[in-house]
Amino acid sequence: MKKEVLVIAGEASGDLHGASMINELLKFDSGISVCGIGGDKMHAEGAELFFHINQMAFLGIAEVVKHIPFIKKVQKNILAEVKKRNIKTAVLIDYPGFNLSIAKKLKQLDVKIIYYISPQIWAWGKGRIKKIQKLVDKMVVILPFEKDFYGSHNVDVEFVGHPLIKQIQNYNYLSKEDFFAKFNLDTAKEILLLLPGSRIQEVKKIFPEIIKAASKISNDHNLQTVVACSSNIDENLLYGLTDQKDFKIIKDHTYDLFKYSKFGIIKSGTSTLEAALFGLPMIVVYVTSKLTYLIGKNLVKIDSIALANIVSGEKIVTELIQNDVNEKNIYKISSEILSDENKLNGIKNKFNNLKDKLSSEDASKKCAEIVLSYLK
Repeated sequence: MKKEVLVIAGEASGDLHGASMINELLKFDSGISVCGIGGDKMHAEGAELFFHINQMAFLGIAEVVKHIPFIKKVQKNILAEVKKRNIKTAVLIDYPGFNLSIAKKLKQLDVKIIYYISPQIWAWGKGRIKKIQKLVDKMVVILPFEKDFYGSHNVDVEFVGHPLIKQIQNYNYLSKEDFFAKFNLDTAKEILLLLPGSRIQEVKKIFPEIIKAASKISNDHNLQTVVACSSNIDENLLYGLTDQKDFKIIKDHTYDLFKYSKFGIIKSGTSTLEAALFGLPMIVVYVTSKLTYLIGKNLVKIDSIALANIVSGEKIVTELIQNDVNEKNIYKISSEILSDENKLNGIKNKFNNLKDKLSSEDASKKCAEIVLSYLK
């Protein structure tokens, strides 16, 4: 019987983790077929994509409501393929709004559900835990405290470490000299790094304020501003959102930028944890629609939004949310840190402890082993 697995990732980070897991899975058994939803990285590892993550990048409740007809079409197509191919194992990666919805329908087709990278229900309250208990056969988690959380709710759970650790170790870094030369950067100035996000809606909300602040910060602290642009975002979008001209846009070299930057202004998400693992001092920003924010504010049960702070268990970096994401605040807080070597080094030192908390296990390989056990 043909071994085929459905993998669904809806965002850039899920595509990255999905690709690493597929790579390990095919090392175990090259005869396995992978299909589903993902991006260029999953496709490069051999996954047949029914839909690309670029088609799935909805942000906030209003956006999702607007796209309901398309979401239904996607689910219908996926389920038809699952039936046609008689697929019995699915790996759902993060992206909980979509994945928990389709999990219910996959379960009705007798598909075993492995959930890799847990929905952050420890943050959003426990409303979804009953759904997960019913639908998920194996929860594969990458943050240490999630194992205790799911274990206490009788969900079959395994902590595999964080896939970022291996990805950071294995990345093929340019030397600082080569990196600066490749992108024509000024060797006399250190980098102020901006990461405005990987979804068009969030970039439109976040970028105009952070670039205004960045221009002043760079002038005052002898820095050069570089924007790490997600591969799915058109550079012209960024240029169209500002009158500033004193910044560079670099795609596909985020890890080099984390390594060689002095300070970051970074959108909340996986990037904050990546930056922290490089020891990069930063502030974290996040803006969403008013409706999504108001609903979220009533549901969120934790004090921090930045993964770097959540995993550390303390507020190492400042978080600015919604209206607080403005030129004045960003400039003031960033300048205070950049003017004080003790503050800069204090942040770096606290980030050094993060790696130990995330385990040195090869997460992608361990997840692939779990998937393989279900395929057998």
